[in-house]
Amino acid sequence: MDSERNVPTGILGFPVAPFNEKDELDEQALYKNISFLISNGLESIFIGCGAGEFHAISEDEYETMIDIAHEATQSQVPIYTGVGGNIRTAVRQAELSEKKGVDGYLILPPYLVEGTHQGNVEYISQVAQSTQLNSIVYQRNNVLLTKESLQQLVTIPQVVGFKDGVGDMERNIQLTQAVGDRLQWMNGMPMAEVTMPAYIPLGFEGYSSAISNYIPHISRLFYDSLLHGDKETVTDIYRDVILPINDIRKQRPGYAVALIKAGMEIVGLPVRNTVRPPLTPVESSHYKELEAVINVAFDKYSLQTK
Repeated sequence: MDSERNVPTGILGFPVAPFNEKDELDEQALYKNISFLISNGLESIFIGCGAGEFHAISEDEYETMIDIAHEATQSQVPIYTGVGGNIRTAVRQAELSEKKGVDGYLILPPYLVEGTHQGNVEYISQVAQSTQLNSIVYQRNNVLLTKESLQQLVTIPQVVGFKDGVGDMERNIQLTQAVGDRLQWMNGMPMAEVTMPAYIPLGFEGYSSAISNYIPHISRLFYDSLLHGDKETVTDIYRDVILPINDIRKQRPGYAVALIKAGMEIVGLPVRNTVRPPLTPVESSHYKELEAVINVAFDKYSLQTK
């Protein structure tokens, strides 16, 4: 990989889009969300992506979120944005990201349509080449890449990373073997801690952690234990925290985002248990279940911050 185009590794921070009682973007809550992630040692900030309800925010809110990210990070960590949707919108967001001085962007999949392999390559290529910023390819839903597709994309200097949100390990082996360390590999599965042990041997050195928004000490302890072969701690955290939260997450569609906000509210961050349609807030019974797991996360595991 070009040394001038390094991509963040480790635990990647994905802030939410907090909304107030009037369903407006809560700028102070977002600032605190980002500051909290940085103070707890996360290596990068990805603003306006899936956890940030990319599908539901306006263009003005999107731009404001980037400004707040700059204000909160103070150049301490790289900032990446989410760009996607129809091709013209994605390019416009990429160009805005470059104008705003971020480090790069995550190319989200186009919506409502399923393209061919070559169509997906063209979509990603046009967005990646619209600026000189770093581009990270996101394999998810309707964008499944073959090794031939990825080999085409890595000829573009701006394409520096690959994030997988599908979990097809046979495909991931084919892709990593075909491209090797030309790209930085990231695990983007929902509740990525669940699958991270399977990704590390393939060269995936970073992952997006939803739970880092409210229990970052668990994210850090889990990942450090995983990297250092501390199987006992990994097993304990799986049993006590990660798998119980994952079980709650699977109870309703959209909980991958809504559960983050509920967890943040539980730990006292100024984020309400509200999401924009078509997502729905976490139900009361599931909220109480999450609260019980979070209590275990603090009672049993010491709070470790960077």
